Amino acid sequence: MPAPQYAVTGATGQIGGRVARALAAAGAAQRLVVRDSSRAPRLPGAEVAVASYDDAEAMRSAFGGVETLFMVSGEENPDRLAQHLRCVDAAVAAGVRRIVYTSYFGAAPNATFTLARDHWATEEHIRASRLGWTFLRNNLYADFLPLMVGEDGVIRGPGGDGRVSVVARDDVGAVAARVLLDVGRHDGTTYGLTGPEALSFDEIGHLLSGAVGRPISYQDETLEEAYASRARYAAPAWQVDAWVSMYVAIAAGEMAEVTDAIPRVLGRPATPFVEVVARG
Repeated sequence: MPAPQYAVTGATGQIGGRVARALAAAGAAQRLVVRDSSRAPRLPGAEVAVASYDDAEAMRSAFGGVETLFMVSGEENPDRLAQHLRCVDAAVAAGVRRIVYTSYFGAAPNATFTLARDHWATEEHIRASRLGWTFLRNNLYADFLPLMVGEDGVIRGPGGDGRVSVVARDDVGAVAARVLLDVGRHDGTTYGLTGPEALSFDEIGHLLSGAVGRPISYQDETLEEAYASRARYAAPAWQVDAWVSMYVAIAAGEMAEVTDAIPRVLGRPATPFVEVVARG
């Protein structure tokens, strides 16, 4: 049998799973690249390959014969950039012709949000590979914001009065699927994926309060307070830096831009934050 046109990494996750389901609904043949085959979704037209970003040979085998790779950024860890570069190199070695990569809003070598720098470096490596590419630079996920609320109903961080144009995971998945299915039409394009409005943390707290039926508020912190309040997690320094720098980037206005990428690609408005939290 011929190889499927698409390979989807992270098919057991939030974005990869959405994309895999959308491709299956469109009748596309795909290979789901997962670390644990027992967790792979059972979808029509989908085969499963086991590989991780730590195993170059397994990835090369999993990508064999595939034309387009949907590359979901790996889990946060100190080796994530090396994992990304390994994945890209495996795709090149396997003969993949095109990569659609989930990057981050404002990715740049000097981005305030530390993890956005790794995304920029991954983008640069993909560009240098001479493969076709599309970068989906998603902003902070609207679906993630409820998890930022402490047990006492408070969001804490040094975000000041900065604003962030949070985006729905459903919208990101829908854009990714459309880009994949419209073969070649989006090559060489970087899409900044945002919601339809930029919200302050005070506004986010207010909207969350209405959705969950209990008071949610925001407490602005100094840098010193932010590091101190996260010390109880005993997380490694690089991870705490990432948590804190995300708020600092928002305070600096680096995540406030609202783009028209989602309406342009999908032909409909981006989903407002209040609708995302209302769905639970």
